[in-house]
Amino acid sequence: MGGARVIMDGMQQSSPSAARSGLRAGVDIGGTKVAVSLAGPADGDAPPPLLVRVSEPTVKTGAFDALARQVLRLLDAACARCGQARDELAGIGVSACGPFVRQRGMIELANPNICGGLAGAVRDLGNDWTHVPLQAPLAEALGARVFIANDAVAALQAERRWGALRGVAHCAYVTWSTGIGVGLCVDGRVLFGKNGNAGHAGHSYVADLPGEPPLCGCGNRGDVESLIGGASMPRRLGIDAPTLLRAAQDGDAAATAQVQALCALMGRLLYNLVATLDLQRISLGGALLLHHEALLLPLLRSELARHFAALTDGVELVGAGLGLQVGDYGALALLEGGS
Repeated sequence: MGGARVIMDGMQQSSPSAARSGLRAGVDIGGTKVAVSLAGPADGDAPPPLLVRVSEPTVKTGAFDALARQVLRLLDAACARCGQARDELAGIGVSACGPFVRQRGMIELANPNICGGLAGAVRDLGNDWTHVPLQAPLAEALGARVFIANDAVAALQAERRWGALRGVAHCAYVTWSTGIGVGLCVDGRVLFGKNGNAGHAGHSYVADLPGEPPLCGCGNRGDVESLIGGASMPRRLGIDAPTLLRAAQDGDAAATAQVQALCALMGRLLYNLVATLDLQRISLGGALLLHHEALLLPLLRSELARHFAALTDGVELVGAGLGLQVGDYGALALLEGGS
């Protein structure tokens, strides 16, 4: 396909000139915010220092191509801070929340926290989109210097190169934030799938709850994201995630019980990944997890250990080595050679 390229067969192979000279841009598109970072080339095993970072809440109203226009505007703003033009960038990596769909061969986003038309008016996202263009407008504006991958897959790449998954051949990255995302690696090979959607375990099922299951933004009822995603908690539990987690950390018994129930569900998802793929280590990121790692990580480790020891013994659950910058570095990792 012409223009911007979609990473589906491993890390892209940069040309020597692009890998060693000039600024590169990392674009991290999430359901809550869009961030653009500029950095120079990576130096050995250390991640490249971020020279500039600009971000805004993800646009969810306006024209159909509003998100792509936001990305281009933020790219221009970041470049201006460095006295550069976006045409001078050596490469642009775009990590985008999925799922991806194809329209006339080009990747578009069908993310339930951006596209209000997937679950209908009850989600009240301010739009009736079911997908929004990404690859086509970016390719038209930026050419073949753009590389696109699912954000959890991109974060997995960054964690394998610079973070907590270095040297681990059988691993996963899991983000617990507005939504639930997963990137997968088996036998040293990152999994992508036919449309780059491998790892969308947040839209799988781990429980049957009494009554009508909660509605996910994708239109599913009762999937993992609808049960434990940060965006779902106010609707399902009547309390937002930061308030609930702070109360649990302060020792509130009711909040603690709710958090334990959430971790039981996430623990089932983690177990399913381990049982299916025979993983060694899972790196966990996302704002919800990382802001409350001291509370959540021990609970998740305990939940995983409750299941079939032949599969779970020795499996490590760790916080993302790149911390809250894992999204920024995920986008930049798409511009690194290797696998």
